[in-house]
Amino acid sequence: MALFKIENNDSLEQIKELPFKLEKEIQELTEKNIKTIFGLEFVRSEFGLNNFRIDTLAFDKDSVSFVIIEYKRDKNFSVIDQGYAYLSLMLNNKADFILEYNENNKDTLKRDDIDWSQSRVLFISPSFTTYQKEAINFKDLPIELWEIKRYNNKTVNYNQIQTSGAQESVKTISRQDENIEKVTREIKVYTEQEHLEKATEETKELYERVKSAILNLDSLEVKPKKFYVAFVASSNVVDVHVQKNGLKLWLNLQQGQLDDPKGITRDVSSVGHWGNGNYEIQIRTDEDIEYIMSLIKQSLKKNKK
Repeated sequence: MALFKIENNDSLEQIKELPFKLEKEIQELTEKNIKTIFGLEFVRSEFGLNNFRIDTLAFDKDSVSFVIIEYKRDKNFSVIDQGYAYLSLMLNNKADFILEYNENNKDTLKRDDIDWSQSRVLFISPSFTTYQKEAINFKDLPIELWEIKRYNNKTVNYNQIQTSGAQESVKTISRQDENIEKVTREIKVYTEQEHLEKATEETKELYERVKSAILNLDSLEVKPKKFYVAFVASSNVVDVHVQKNGLKLWLNLQQGQLDDPKGITRDVSSVGHWGNGNYEIQIRTDEDIEYIMSLIKQSLKKNKK
């Protein structure tokens, strides 16, 4: 799709793509801005282990898990084979990954601090082939493809390749590959449907109404996690935990940042809880949805850059 810049006289000037000559250019740009782009914590560049060299090792504090990032300009590679090889490497060498984190960060991790089941691999490339895009069309694949485009007006776009309504599980091919079978036993990719399995029909309908209202606020991304479904702009805006007879929401705002004249939120800044932020809302009916959306708008304003 062509992009244009509007000049002062309302004429359009085409914005041209500025190709990357080297993978290293993509890597350096991404690593310097990894928090801004993906909300991740940088750990190490060029992490070598057992004849493998991971381009970028990062950590996701939200899911408490490691993220491996690889940069590609060559299209002749299998995202499935390479992705699962990296994940298998990590699961077989957990202590080395923990040590690498502890040596490069102020915080200290222990083995039990990490949720290995939410580990994932990101491939970043200027473009992917149709075959590569089709290869990730599984509902539970811990591999993401991101296309990066740079333009001559000093803008960059990172766009995740979305699966087209994937229903098939990667477990259907796991028996054909030892790495895939090993990784699928330990790594779990969560779906909205799994969160809704324990809910009553009334709660499922309530979730869909709340979800629709949230998505009407802005083009947020829906990301199912282990304990909740996250609605994400630049960072998490609201996290929704599906219960049997209701929903629990956490607004990603710190104490004192929310204006709640009706007082329906609970301050959970001093207690342990899932999700992001210090404000919790319990919903059992759709009676206050309009007012709740006004609270979520405050979180959206804070978490959308």
